[in-house]
Amino acid sequence: MRNKSLFLLIAVLALSSCNELLVYSDYRPIKEGEWEMGQAVDFQFSELDSTSTYNMFINIRNDDHFAFSNLFLITELEYPNGNTVKDTLEYRMAEPNGEWLGKGMGSVKENKLWYKENIDFPNSGVYKVNISHAMRKNGDVGGLHQLKGITDVGLEIEKAPK
Repeated sequence: MRNKSLFLLIAVLALSSCNELLVYSDYRPIKEGEWEMGQAVDFQFSELDSTSTYNMFINIRNDDHFAFSNLFLITELEYPNGNTVKDTLEYRMAEPNGEWLGKGMGSVKENKLWYKENIDFPNSGVYKVNISHAMRKNGDVGGLHQLKGITDVGLEIEKAPK
């Protein structure tokens, strides 16, 4: 009887933690945790309600091989009509004392990073999001050819609360 009660409690907690606003979520693994410069991580989605507004998030999983306290990303949001919005984004990934931000146990942390807020998708068709890193060491103009420590890149879209 006790096992059944424990199972029921776990099931209720798991179901209650689901995000009812989530309409899209996908992840792409980074091969061997080494993100190549110029290697865009691509996402595609469609069929979103054109009368609603949405919040978009970039999800980054990193491990202890990530050697920086911040992360620079280049994003491109391409609309079905061909218009493209390009952004350069900076996110803080660690506290000044070196403690990782984000959630997770062990050496892998996951950060849910704001990308777009209250955005609408007025056109029908396929939308594309491309994400690439723009990291460089201080004083180095060329940038990092391999960014170590990023294990996965994800994209989430949620309906904006009314």
